[in-house]
Amino acid sequence: MKILLLCDDLWHPGETVRFGLKFLEEQGHTIDTVMDAKDIVTPELLREYDAVIIAKGNSLNGANAKAPWFEDGITWVDPNGYKNYVEEGGAVLVMHAGTTAHNCPAMSDFLGVRFITHPPQCPVDFQVKNPEHPIMQGIADFTFPQDEHYQLEVLSDELELFAETASAAGTYPAGLTRTYGEGRLCILTPGHNAFAINFPEYQKVIVNALRWVTKEIG
Repeated sequence: MKILLLCDDLWHPGETVRFGLKFLEEQGHTIDTVMDAKDIVTPELLREYDAVIIAKGNSLNGANAKAPWFEDGITWVDPNGYKNYVEEGGAVLVMHAGTTAHNCPAMSDFLGVRFITHPPQCPVDFQVKNPEHPIMQGIADFTFPQDEHYQLEVLSDELELFAETASAAGTYPAGLTRTYGEGRLCILTPGHNAFAINFPEYQKVIVNALRWVTKEIG
C-alpha cells in the first residue's frame, strides 16, 4: 500500500509519528511524509496514494506553529478538498492530532467530531464497542501503558462508533468511521507518543483501519 502521511505540529512532532508508524514499512507498505502540507499537497498528489493518514493539527508545522495549515486563498487543498477527495473514492485515516483542528470549523465538519481536551498522559483502556465492525476483527480490549486520552464531541450522526477509550477522565469515542460518496474516512484518537502508536494491539487496529478505508475489507 502506498501511503501519504501528513504530520508535524507543535505538540505532535513529525518524528514521533513517523517512528511510531515504521512498522507499516516493515510490513512492506510505502510511506511518504509531508509536514508542510500547505505548500506541497495538491488534489493530484492525493490521487497518487492508496491512503492518506492525517496526523497533524491546524498549524503549518512544528517549527511554525503560529501559521495555520488551512489558510483561505493560500492552502491548495482545504478541508472541503479532502472531503472531495474522499467523495471521489479516496481513503483517509485520521489519527490523534488530526482531530485537533478545532480552530478550523470546516475541518471539524469534514471529520464530524470536535476535539475538547485531554488529561495528562496516563494509562488508557481501549475498548471494543462493535465487535462486528471489520476494523475490530481480531481485536480484543487492551490498555495503553501511557497515552493522551482525547475527549471528542461527536457532531454527526453519520459516524459509526466501533471503539472507545477510558481513563480516570471518563469514556470517549476512540474509533469512528464514515463514508463520503465513493470513499471512506476513519478516525482513531490514540497515539500521542511513538510507543502508543507502536503498541502491538494498536498496530493491528491501524492496519485494519487502513485496509477498511482502502476497501480491502468490509
